[in-house]
Amino acid sequence: MSAFKAVVIDKNQSGQSVAIRSFDEADLMDGDVTVRVSHSTLNYKDGLAITGKAPVVRRFPMIPGVDLAGIVEASSNPEFKPGDAVVLNGWGLGETHLGAYAEKVRVKGDWLIPLPQGLSAEQAMAIGTAGYTAMLCLMALERHGLSPERGPAIVTGAVGGVGSVAVALLAKAGWHVIASTGRPEEADYLKGLGATEILDRGELAGQPRPLAKERWAAGVDTVGSTTLANVLSMTKYGGAIAACGLAGGMDLPATVAPFILRNVALLGVDSVMAPKALRIEAWNRIARELDHDTLAAMTTVIPLDQVLEAGQKIVDGRIKGRVVVEVA
Repeated sequence: MSAFKAVVIDKNQSGQSVAIRSFDEADLMDGDVTVRVSHSTLNYKDGLAITGKAPVVRRFPMIPGVDLAGIVEASSNPEFKPGDAVVLNGWGLGETHLGAYAEKVRVKGDWLIPLPQGLSAEQAMAIGTAGYTAMLCLMALERHGLSPERGPAIVTGAVGGVGSVAVALLAKAGWHVIASTGRPEEADYLKGLGATEILDRGELAGQPRPLAKERWAAGVDTVGSTTLANVLSMTKYGGAIAACGLAGGMDLPATVAPFILRNVALLGVDSVMAPKALRIEAWNRIARELDHDTLAAMTTVIPLDQVLEAGQKIVDGRIKGRVVVEVA
């Protein structure tokens, strides 16, 4: 087909516009693999792109969507052939390169990995960048030498996509998980994912002290700013926090006290440009370690024509767990 359905963001003198419309295959960007997209997902970054709340999109027109699962339609890359099932996360998709909220994409084959064995395309997108990032966080904590015997692990923004998967992965690995959220009505949901304790995010919202009472040995932070500063101040001696999000802001109003007096480590985790070998390791571990029933319990599936509304909801903090977008 020469034309296909896509979400297209454009910009003119009056501002940004976004609509679902026909897009011509001839206008796809350069790449050596063309993929027919079956599923995508909704991340916070996708919501920012759709709403224009932050300058995620770097060129116009842009098709948003940072994740995809689909089938190779054409390839000049020796690693992939027509009919291969593939997954893509990051690499500027939906930011600088036309993204996944379209029935077709053309990308560099180096960005793709095979669909992990044991996962359907829908399950892979239920995991998406959020789940893949959560696994990268767990792997970073493990590389630092931390294990459940050291004490509890905290997850901030626990009801969100990264947070939900992080709770499930940490619990499956044997951690006592403290789930921080501003939505106490979701306590049963979080406990169903494996959380042992629910912590009101208000306890992490006040002016951070240089050092506070030691409460956890490890953590996954998706919020940043004051929340992360408080989390660090309460981390046990020799502990570490994997930071992967900035929903609360890019600032960090902390002191060096946790780092030099308690030997605490702050582990930055990037999923967008992570090397291929690390991506494959993370995806293969997710396929093995994330319980599929637990994944289903945190997942909602929507058609492409509902993604604009869902994008506003995720920015407003009204999305729970993971959202899969059926593209085709």
